[in-house]
Amino acid sequence: MSGFGGNHMKVAVIGANGKEGSLIVKEAKGRGLDVTSIVRDSKKSPTDKYLVRDVYSLTADDVKDFDVLVDALGFFGPNVKEYVPATKHLIEILNGSKTRLLVVGGAGSLYLDSDHTKQLYEQDDFPEAVKPLSEEMGKSLDELRQSSINWTFISPAASFDAKGERTGKYVLAGEELTLDKNGKCEISYADFAIAMVDEIVNAKHQKKRISVRW
Repeated sequence: MSGFGGNHMKVAVIGANGKEGSLIVKEAKGRGLDVTSIVRDSKKSPTDKYLVRDVYSLTADDVKDFDVLVDALGFFGPNVKEYVPATKHLIEILNGSKTRLLVVGGAGSLYLDSDHTKQLYEQDDFPEAVKPLSEEMGKSLDELRQSSINWTFISPAASFDAKGERTGKYVLAGEELTLDKNGKCEISYADFAIAMVDEIVNAKHQKKRISVRW
């Protein structure tokens, strides 16, 4: 296994054919990282190297040789209830391993104050349609906090734009929701991918949740 920061790092991406996962794969490959896609259909793999697996069929043996495992899974509608069991399974197979887990998180679980008493999704005007997703992703974060594995959970901005441009810039923040000078909290999928690969390579926020915005 290669050391952190080297250009020969071995990275596996679960959900590599998704909107965010595919951009993370592209960014990582562009920096010379050794990337393997974990997909349910080989025809949908964006890389030559791939494993055909459902998240629950992944084993410790499957992931033991990777420096970093990226969880870019997206569950929607009634399937949001899969976030917690999927996270628990990844924790189980990574226990005792040196492989780091980096998670594409959500913004809804960001805190509104430095005391961490209220989360974004608890606001009265938070969209009801998104609340179950935010709650389940927040519970997944709690599972990571209670685990002994090496994890990093990266929350995007409140406005997460799949079609937004790649500016090559982002602002790194912590557990609280932060706004730009115009009172906005936005990031594109492409710039989120840059932040994710920066953390893959630099490993500066181990066992922490961070957030990124423009």
